[in-house]
Amino acid sequence: MENKNNLRVEIDNLKKSFGSVGALAGVSTKFETGKLNGVVGPEGAGKTTLFRLITGLLKIDSGEISFLRGSKRVEFTSVRSGIAYMPQTQSLYPDLSIREHLDFFKELYQISDEVYEKRTEELLHITRLKRFEDRSAGKLSGGMYKKLGLMCSMLQSPLLMLLDEPTNGVDPISRREFWELLYLLINQGILIVVSTAYMDEAERCGVVHVVSEGELVASGEPRALLQDEKARDFEEFFIKKTSGSAK
Repeated sequence: MENKNNLRVEIDNLKKSFGSVGALAGVSTKFETGKLNGVVGPEGAGKTTLFRLITGLLKIDSGEISFLRGSKRVEFTSVRSGIAYMPQTQSLYPDLSIREHLDFFKELYQISDEVYEKRTEELLHITRLKRFEDRSAGKLSGGMYKKLGLMCSMLQSPLLMLLDEPTNGVDPISRREFWELLYLLINQGILIVVSTAYMDEAERCGVVHVVSEGELVASGEPRALLQDEKARDFEEFFIKKTSGSAK
């Protein structure tokens, strides 16, 4: 049965340009709670623009973004505080420890002591950063740094998380651990949308939305998309879908 509190985002014919440069050219898709949504495409495909439009950081040229709780459409203002956006380049403080970052965001989000302590212990446990909580951000590995950014975003118990290329530049082992962490969070009723330029990560998603040059070229369950296109992997799938060679 559908949870009436679950968030769904529906995007209809979304367009955005920066001067003469088109960033999104009529994208229509939807993101639903319960499955890990991946937005996959190379640099310049429009992934970051899409995320910034959803968060309200950019103004829509035309088209529509709708937010729904169950079957009821709700205003953006009612969900704005429940949207967590993790940009490609995070602005963490190198001199502050993991715990000090969490304390800072506790005050920023005005979280009660009781909720904060419970949430913090849970996040430190699932990220496996408990024994590093006194280490400064500037001394963390790339993977640990990304996990800290994720924890800061998660502290407010968001309805929607938009993670913009969180594994970019991270070593393969840390990339795998980060995805495993996202799978755990899916079970908490959070709508998670993650973008990546790594085609191999498309197969880690529950639903993948493939974008190229501002256009949505495919959406669906990864294995089904590969089978339909008779592609061995998403590298081959992307080439077929964007080169006009697909039969």
